[in-house]
Amino acid sequence: MRKPFLLLIVQLFSFQLFAQPKTDGFLVDLLKKQNDSILKLVMASPDSFNFQIIYTKIDRDRRNRPSFKNYYYHVDSKRYFNPASTVKMPLAFLALEKLNEMNPPWADMNSILQYDSGYNAQTREYTDSTSETGLPSIAQYIRKVLLVSDNEAYNRLYEFIGQQSINRRLHSMGYPETRITRRFVRMTPEENRYTNPIYITNPKTKERILQPMARNTDSFDFSNVHKMGRAYIDREGKLIPEPMDFTTHNNLPVEDLQQLLQSVMFPSSVPMEKRFRLTPADYQFLYQYLSQYPSETNYPKYDSSHYYDSYVKFYFTNSGRTIPLNIRVFNKVGWAYGCMTDVSYVADFENKIEYMITATIYVNKDGIMNDDRYEYETIALPWFNAIGKAIYGYELKRKRQHAPDLSSFKLKYEVRKNDGRKTIREVDN
Repeated sequence: MRKPFLLLIVQLFSFQLFAQPKTDGFLVDLLKKQNDSILKLVMASPDSFNFQIIYTKIDRDRRNRPSFKNYYYHVDSKRYFNPASTVKMPLAFLALEKLNEMNPPWADMNSILQYDSGYNAQTREYTDSTSETGLPSIAQYIRKVLLVSDNEAYNRLYEFIGQQSINRRLHSMGYPETRITRRFVRMTPEENRYTNPIYITNPKTKERILQPMARNTDSFDFSNVHKMGRAYIDREGKLIPEPMDFTTHNNLPVEDLQQLLQSVMFPSSVPMEKRFRLTPADYQFLYQYLSQYPSETNYPKYDSSHYYDSYVKFYFTNSGRTIPLNIRVFNKVGWAYGCMTDVSYVADFENKIEYMITATIYVNKDGIMNDDRYEYETIALPWFNAIGKAIYGYELKRKRQHAPDLSSFKLKYEVRKNDGRKTIREVDN
């Protein structure tokens, strides 16, 4: 009887150890050395701010092959945060992958997509005034989700790929805890299972095919209950005095976020099953719009005084509205319900340094969800700035055996034309 009992004790003890958030002393010490009041405030209350940080150190060998070392701070895949717009990043990757596998073979990112409706709450879309042609395409939707995090563009990517395909593919790639179940528009869970019928047209030959409406028949595992806050505002504007339930919402752990971006920036660094089936042209397109600024983009032509260079580059907003010319940030951010997240690969071409940072924080002092009273500006962004400054400063000083050749990430960006068109200032993001 003693052996089974002792085995049970060991298993319970092991489970407790496993359940603890992952934290590396190196990263804790690095951040503790920073004389920053906001950083100290947040670090003193990890559970209140629900923060998680992954710093990825990258080193190259003499043949310029990268190796990666992750350092963690309070990282726990079971601890829920709302991923908000970060879910748009894997959908951009999956949309390009789907085009590569479609029949007919002429379908590509510049094919014309026109959305019909076939189920309750679905909307039609036949034109796109932000594109050069005036017509919708996967390329234009990806530009919009990466440049300013456009919600409507995300919805259209979701509808093109389909709820079932999104989740089956991500799970098969080794992301079983990642779950993307909804558009960013008011719909019921059942309505989100249906995706629109879409006409896909070859812009050269005008050949057209129909992608019929689809319904996801797969079930989701909602056994882990996720609730946040002490109260919330419902759709009718009424205060409900209980935590808001996020159990059926989108889920994207920070470790999955880090791996998803790494798999595209450095495909050969991850196992084959974690690689998206993309072409060299796809990678170049993604690199461009993961790092290009709205001020460098003609279509869509965003108001660069509102959508400034560091608008979605949280680790560098301390430099003002611009980012030093020697630095490019390849990233995706998200913010909603008090949760703010950024997954980034940073390249400094002048100083020859590179690294990744993935972090999330929850700022909701009054504990009320959906009241639009979150401390994004006063706590979250200064916190991201402090982390970015600390890690960039460390990277500037640390010795490398081999300086990286970053030429594959040094791209030619667009030049904004003064063509008299009005700029876009209002975007639902």
